[in-house]
Amino acid sequence: MATASSRSQPPNRGGEIPPLEPGDRLSRAEFERRYDAMPQLKKAELIEGVVYVPSPVRLHRHGRPHLRLITWIGIYEGATPGVIGGDNTSTRLDLTNEPQPDAVLLIDPALGGQARISADDYIEDAPELVAEVAASSVSFDLNAKLTIYRRNGVREYLVWRVLDRQIDWFALRRQKYVRLPLDKTGLYRSKVFPGLWLDPAALVRGDIPAVQAALQRGLASREHAAFVAGLNRRVQP
Repeated sequence: MATASSRSQPPNRGGEIPPLEPGDRLSRAEFERRYDAMPQLKKAELIEGVVYVPSPVRLHRHGRPHLRLITWIGIYEGATPGVIGGDNTSTRLDLTNEPQPDAVLLIDPALGGQARISADDYIEDAPELVAEVAASSVSFDLNAKLTIYRRNGVREYLVWRVLDRQIDWFALRRQKYVRLPLDKTGLYRSKVFPGLWLDPAALVRGDIPAVQAALQRGLASREHAAFVAGLNRRVQP
């Protein structure tokens, strides 16, 4: 679970770089400076100018769900030239927000994607899709993070509420998030990434063959083929 207090951190005038602490109020540049100086720290986020550091990760509440989510996205990326997936990648949304989503999926910036990759290898601006695994952090992911993802134009946002055994998938419509409806077979179908189909009930119960079977049907669909063909046409000669 990410935690924060409300204290403010004055700038350091000496040569030593102070550590990141939950609740520090920092600029994005100072946040990155301190984060880079702490290689032992695996995850920290800047949300509305405040530093959040998650609690230690548990296996069944986060580790295994995270692996399954990343596997699903990774299979789609492998079958869809022109899209880029990422795991726990710091994302510069704006000057006071740099979350580190559990998973992202974006259209290659060279092919018209809305995000870009900076010279120092950060994601800048909003990925098309962000996914979070939420156990004790569910309120954080469905409030503060949802707000900044919506405001910055993340087009689809998936939250796996592990303890509730539910998966929410939001789509951006007229600057608001609406819930993506299930189709008549109980699947989610991404509007931004055609062919990215998810059986949420199977994922929650750990039925990975069923999750993969639903995704393979999406990858075999006409809309996925048309999406890939459209991305190929954008490739510069």
